[in-house]
Amino acid sequence: MLLPNILLTGTPGVGKTTLGKELASRSGLKYINVGDLAQEGQLYDGYDEEYDCPILDEDRVVDELENQMSEGGVIVDYHGCDFFPERWFHIVFVLQADNSVLYKRLETRGYNEKKLKDNIQCEIFQVLYEEALASYKEEIVHQLPSNKPEDLEDNINQILKWIEQWVKDNSS
Repeated sequence: MLLPNILLTGTPGVGKTTLGKELASRSGLKYINVGDLAQEGQLYDGYDEEYDCPILDEDRVVDELENQMSEGGVIVDYHGCDFFPERWFHIVFVLQADNSVLYKRLETRGYNEKKLKDNIQCEIFQVLYEEALASYKEEIVHQLPSNKPEDLEDNINQILKWIEQWVKDNSS
């Protein structure tokens, strides 16, 4: 059976991982967190001192994911999306959170002041939504609110319905 590939993107702290893991467990799709994948395979190209984090080697990440993506049925979770091949995804969900909610989540993660400010600004200016619109066909890019537990449940149900419809539309 043919299954769709889904991209979950958005500013760090908006709930991509929580949504992705729960969605995978309910849909049977495979969940891939690009940050974890990069860490396991050491897919880095240096270190960013200012943000205190490794720099992702995007080409190596794409090479690493290529076979799984061509098979289909994958949920990819990452805060960037402009380096993935457009052909990989059937739908893109950009999660968004209110600034006050996001600030608390990132503060809890121990982000330094600069990282906190930059990520909040990124959310205010909808940088990742704009990036998704610039990288994929507009009709496959959707925004989802991610502020409270009910949003999570609503988002899961909405995406599960979409998957079900996609499978119907794409089965012979």
